[in-house]
Amino acid sequence: MGTTTNWLGVATKHLFFTGKGGVGKTSLACATAVRLAETGKQVLLVSTDPASNLAHVFGVQIAAHRPTPIAEVPGLYALNIDPEAAAQAYRDRIIGPVRGQLPARVVAKMEEELSGACTTEIAAFDEFTTLLTDPAVHERFEHILFDTAPTGHTLRLLKLPRAWSDFLISNENGASCLGPLAGLEKQRQQYQAAVAMLADGGRTTVLLVSRPQRAALTEAARTSGELQTLGIHNQRLIVNGLMPDTGSADPLALAMRNRDAQTLQNLPDALRRLPTDQVALRPTNLVGVAALRGLLGELSPPVAAVGQSLRAELSAPSLRDLVDAIEADGCGLVMVLGKGGVGKTTIAAAVAVELAARGHDVHLTTTDPAAHLAATIESEVEHIQVSRIDPQVETERYRQHVLETNGKHLDDQGRALLEEDLRSPCTDEIAVFQAFSRVLCEASSKFVVMDTAPTGHTLLLLDATGSYHRELTRHKQEASSVTTPLMQLQDPKQTKMLIVALPETTPVLEAAALQADLRRAGIEPWAWVLNASLAAAGPTDPLLAARAQAELAQIEHVREQCASRLALTPWLATEPIGPTALRQLCTTATPLESRLQPAHSSSLRSD
Repeated sequence: MGTTTNWLGVATKHLFFTGKGGVGKTSLACATAVRLAETGKQVLLVSTDPASNLAHVFGVQIAAHRPTPIAEVPGLYALNIDPEAAAQAYRDRIIGPVRGQLPARVVAKMEEELSGACTTEIAAFDEFTTLLTDPAVHERFEHILFDTAPTGHTLRLLKLPRAWSDFLISNENGASCLGPLAGLEKQRQQYQAAVAMLADGGRTTVLLVSRPQRAALTEAARTSGELQTLGIHNQRLIVNGLMPDTGSADPLALAMRNRDAQTLQNLPDALRRLPTDQVALRPTNLVGVAALRGLLGELSPPVAAVGQSLRAELSAPSLRDLVDAIEADGCGLVMVLGKGGVGKTTIAAAVAVELAARGHDVHLTTTDPAAHLAATIESEVEHIQVSRIDPQVETERYRQHVLETNGKHLDDQGRALLEEDLRSPCTDEIAVFQAFSRVLCEASSKFVVMDTAPTGHTLLLLDATGSYHRELTRHKQEASSVTTPLMQLQDPKQTKMLIVALPETTPVLEAAALQADLRRAGIEPWAWVLNASLAAAGPTDPLLAARAQAELAQIEHVREQCASRLALTPWLATEPIGPTALRQLCTTATPLESRLQPAHSSSLRSD
């Protein structure tokens, strides 16, 4: 399976790279930007992902407020939309003019209203819409590429112009969860222009990036449908990471090629209608301009001797070892976190199935908008309750509850104002947080395993938890007697945070950034799981062996610098779907012969 790059020949002004996390959006966006710039075009590459890694890919510090030139590629500029910096600028724009004009307590109240995660999101969106509609940006750059956040966050972002436009039109009382509406009112025309730009197929193309895996393609099909409902019809599909024919007889390589072929033959109907390109799996990490140039070119064969002359013994604890330690506490919450596409759902399901097989009652739930749990479990399992925290369902439930409790004594005008306020997009976040809190209560008597949304959305949820904690303790006279959700998340006896990553450079960096964010919230991750490891699978195919060789440094780094506990799961020839396959991920750890490292190199130590 070779590489086709037909999307380059029909590149519009705006190119959006989106899809399930971990499918290669950043690599393809960066490689496309490099290729377009090297044809003499002026190109701007923008990351809207809270977990952006453009700086790592290019080896250049990327600014958040102005385009940063990429010296190795004349004509190419990169820009990060920094959510926190955008939020601060947004607050300054709204609050700055009234400082000294209004009483200090009023200004303090405004600052409190503008301190939440929703403000951060809408502020970042201000930056995003500016890039879509600013005439100066359009005049300077011939192509503007967006490396978007994982799909759930991206769809929320794309819906915001319409959601906030509708809210601004209907809300007449001048108040919202973001404080005075004046700051948003000024942006209404910009939001409407952004909606029009996104829907214009002559100026915008959405590139749905996927791996040749059922979950990733299902997510791409769902995204395609939701984009259609937003009026965004100009879509293309890129299937990334297809195993090429290297001529080896490695069973793992053969299984990968067979699975890729079957996956392409069984594309979801929504994707069959889209123009499609294919990109072959590469033997090395895509870091640096040279590697990016090679991504869209012909594949150079790796050195054949790599898979035959290198040997090392690799040993690591298994997922079963982590389950043993989880089981020892008798009950509690297990939160499985990480960037999308690293196997969070699979690991969460495997932990739940193993605990249930040992006779424990388990509630397996998800806050992920993509919600692949049911397809992963595949069938009912004794002792397991499977659920989903559905934002739409929870929001409607919350709205009805507020109207029934707070609205029953209001007159018609008062009830109308309350209904308007409940149409704010921020209501969704409050509703999901309430559902999350209910699940936390169950963890005092049983095991609750939570498959979380991609990292950015998860941090928004944890931020809501922290805001609730601060609000509650501020208003309680005896704060020391209050047990808040944040306290429960901070207690490893009650909550065990499992960070899942792939043993590759970028996923490990992103997982380490997530760990740093959790620590700032006073939450210490309990363990790491490096999932789908080729090093643990022991391939002999030269391309796979080269990729496995590169994993060893990342495994060592996580073990030495990041994780107090570490488990390693091997790459499997077939997707782990169903109870039997999921339990196989929880095998007893044994030393693995991987033929990947020179004999004189030190082997990895077991914890």
